[in-house]
Amino acid sequence: MSVLETVLTTAGGAVSAGVGVMLGAMLTRRAQDRHWLRDRQLAAYQDLLREYATFVMIMSRAHADRSGWTYDWARWSSALTSASLVAPAPVVDEIDRFAAAVGEFLRAAGDGRDPRTAPIDREEFDRIMRAPGKAQLALVNAIRLSMDRDAQGLTRWLGGSLSNQD
Repeated sequence: MSVLETVLTTAGGAVSAGVGVMLGAMLTRRAQDRHWLRDRQLAAYQDLLREYATFVMIMSRAHADRSGWTYDWARWSSALTSASLVAPAPVVDEIDRFAAAVGEFLRAAGDGRDPRTAPIDREEFDRIMRAPGKAQLALVNAIRLSMDRDAQGLTRWLGGSLSNQD
């Protein structure tokens, strides 16, 4: 074998190895970025649904007990924003619909209604929870589908939405 063939073979091997290392690094970085985003998405979705369940339980208990209630609405706003920052577009659309349904619920259950003097009975509370419950179900199903294309949709909502489902 000539010196030229040896140099070309060695250089070809070095270039191939270099390309392999660069390609491997790019693929590893991409996988790590996806993993990081998925972790952030799950944390944001959990926080959003936890905040929703928290204030619904607080309000439900206040009306049942005829007691006052408070909730830090900055936490709800922060949870909505955080989830929207990391969610794919179809999930953001469902977050928006969910937030709108929750807003309607809050207008019906919270605006100017003092549970100490004008509580909402269980039947009425269940009725006004239906829209946010359905929106929550649509959101959870959009989240599940965004996390796993093979995920089956849920047919009943869980947590947060306390009403009897139709």
